[in-house]
Amino acid sequence: MNESYLNTVINDDCKNHLPRIEDLSIDLFLSDIPYGISLDRWDVLHNNTNSALLGCSPAQVGKPGFKRRGKPINGWSQADRNIGKEYQEWCSSWSGLLFPKMKDGSSLFVFGARRTLHRVINAFEDSGFILKDVLAWKKVSAHHRAQRASNVFRKRGLDQEAKEWEGWRLGNLAPIYEPIAWFFKPYRLTVTDNLLKHKVGAVNIEACKTNGLAPTNLLEFGFENNEKRVHEAQKPLSVLEFLIKLTTREDQVVLDPFMGSGTTAAACMRLKRNFIGFEINKDYYDRSIQRLEIFKNVNLRKKLLN
Repeated sequence: MNESYLNTVINDDCKNHLPRIEDLSIDLFLSDIPYGISLDRWDVLHNNTNSALLGCSPAQVGKPGFKRRGKPINGWSQADRNIGKEYQEWCSSWSGLLFPKMKDGSSLFVFGARRTLHRVINAFEDSGFILKDVLAWKKVSAHHRAQRASNVFRKRGLDQEAKEWEGWRLGNLAPIYEPIAWFFKPYRLTVTDNLLKHKVGAVNIEACKTNGLAPTNLLEFGFENNEKRVHEAQKPLSVLEFLIKLTTREDQVVLDPFMGSGTTAAACMRLKRNFIGFEINKDYYDRSIQRLEIFKNVNLRKKLLN
C-alpha cells in the first residue's frame, strides 16, 4: 500500500518495491534516471568489461565535468555496440512494473542523454506508454572538452597536418541542453472525462507562466545561489518544480524511483505534493536524506515565521 511509502525515500532497488505500490495511484512520474553513458560506476548498465571503460586521461584530472572517459580508448568493439540494447533492456525491466501504478492520463517526465534517450523511448513505448513530446532543458553553461586537432598533430610531430586541420576539433558541440521525454499513460474516452475521473491529464499553463508568457517546450532553469550539490548529475530544483506545477495539484503523488540527490522530494515538499522515492546507492541515499532534513527544517522555520 502507498501509506508505507508516502513521503519516504527507500534505500533499495526500485524493482523490489514497484509491484507493492497500489495500482492507479501515481499522479506523476518524474525522474532523472541513469543515462547509461558510463558516467560513473552507478551508470554502467551493460555487460561491457572493456578495460578502458571508466578510465581517466591526464587531461581529465581535476576537471569538474567528464571526469571519466566512459568509452574505450582504441575504437569501438562489438561489445560496445551492445551497450544501447542492454541499456534499453534495463529500462524495460522497471518501466513495465511502472505501467499499472500510473493513473490513466498521468504524465511521466524522464530526463535522459541525447544519445541514449531513444532507448528509453523504445522501452517506455513497449511498456504501453505514449510519447507526448521531448522537452529541452537549456543549461546556463556546458562543459566542453573537444580537443584541437592541430594541437594533437603537433604533439605527434605532424606540423603539416596541424596546419591543414587548424580550427578543427575532436569532439562534439558544447552540450548546452538535455532532453526530457514526456510520456503519458493512455486513457479511455476523452481527456476531459479522464480529468474528471483521475484528476490528471491537463497542464496548468497559468501557474507556469514566465513574465506573463505561456511556457514552451524549451525550459531555461539554473541552480539557485544557495542550492547544495550532492550528486554529480543533480538537476536544479527549479526545473523539477516547473514540471510538478505543470501537471499536478497539491496533495497528489509524485514517484521518483532514482531519487539520487533528493531534488524531486525537495520540490514536492516545497509545493505541497506527496512523494515516493527509491535510491539504490547508499552513499547518495545518505546524502539526500541529510539534505532533505535540512530542507525540511528550513521550510518549517519559514512556515512558523509566516
